[in-house]
Amino acid sequence: MTSIAVIGAGITGVTSAYALARRGFDVSLLEGHRYAGMETSFANGGQLSASNAEVWNHPSTLLKGLKWMLRSDAPLLVNPRPTWHKLSWFAEFIAQLPRYREHTVQTTRLAIAARQHLFDWAEREGLHFDLRRQGILHIYRDRAGFEHAGEVSRLLAEGGLQRRAVTPEEMRAIEPTLAGNYYGGYFTESDCTGDIHLFTAGLAAAAERLGVHCLYGAQVQGLESDGRRALVRWSGEDGPREQSFDAVLVCAGVASRALAAQLGDRINIYPVKGYSITVHLQDEASQQAAPTVSLLDDETKLVTSRLGATRFRVAGTAEFNGVNRDIRADRIAPLVRWVNACFPGVSTRQVVPWAGLRPMTPSMLPRVGQGRKPNVFYNTGHGHLGWTLSAATADMVAELASSALGRSAGGARVALQGA
Repeated sequence: MTSIAVIGAGITGVTSAYALARRGFDVSLLEGHRYAGMETSFANGGQLSASNAEVWNHPSTLLKGLKWMLRSDAPLLVNPRPTWHKLSWFAEFIAQLPRYREHTVQTTRLAIAARQHLFDWAEREGLHFDLRRQGILHIYRDRAGFEHAGEVSRLLAEGGLQRRAVTPEEMRAIEPTLAGNYYGGYFTESDCTGDIHLFTAGLAAAAERLGVHCLYGAQVQGLESDGRRALVRWSGEDGPREQSFDAVLVCAGVASRALAAQLGDRINIYPVKGYSITVHLQDEASQQAAPTVSLLDDETKLVTSRLGATRFRVAGTAEFNGVNRDIRADRIAPLVRWVNACFPGVSTRQVVPWAGLRPMTPSMLPRVGQGRKPNVFYNTGHGHLGWTLSAATADMVAELASSALGRSAGGARVALQGA
């Protein structure tokens, strides 16, 4: 049986381990935390959103970033202190502007494909993760934002996704609890939401039932490969350990860049911090006043999801500030104010803040494929769409590994090269 080490037990690592185990691999899943899904897969916005497949490589993103640079509460915040990593990432991001249309269409197709994998796996394994299939409503306060959304809709349609424009009256019918004045919106009925952490933990348990060796509390210190065998060194409760495998798959989020360098590969992933709040709906009035349909506010770059009867998640913003997991009060406050303005009947007495580092490539495409060595693989760099894309990229990399390591005659030979 072919052995493979999967590094990282976030959403991409767990889905990859599961997909590999179903293909007959002897999988070891190594994770530094005591549990699966404790970093960026812990409390994200919850959206499984093909309608949010538009990549950020657009001139308007650069203009907004410059305009907001001195605002601590801005949706997009860039620490102006230069580092080589940051400068190289932005240089490559700008170089990808001509591929905005191509990458948006490609991401849309991938997001649609991911849905069925995820739904099938959840049904097969009996996973419960507060799945809500009520669509996603994009809201716009002015004509310029609404018209840009129309241009994006044409790209999404090219990728196979249908969404429709809605009037302010139709928006109120779709989500009656939403307060405020709006120019219009776009509604994608096929999108949905769910709790990424519950899904990740549930699928990790399912993977263990399939025979995956889940090694938690394993801090990976080093990776090596000679093309035939891969050596993994880690430290755990029992001290330093090392083990040899037939192959290695890196799904380590923002840590993937450093691990790839040890294997002779360059993956330009930058940690883009996002924030969320989980509003606990402690009384019936708040539960009635909170939305049941997921929202995306394009102006503030915030998304929402209703997680069961008693939780309301609001997430978003992007902060380029290196590997920094601090939860800043001046970045959380706008999320609370947004809830108070858009859903005034919801009590924000009990709000749990969170911050996570999205692993982003300059092209906004994940890196899914082989490294320089034939037994090294990557499934990382999904940015703000890790939850949305994970099931599809896991299946892709598992098929690619099966083909490359001689486990099947066919397989997916096309890889996504984020950076």
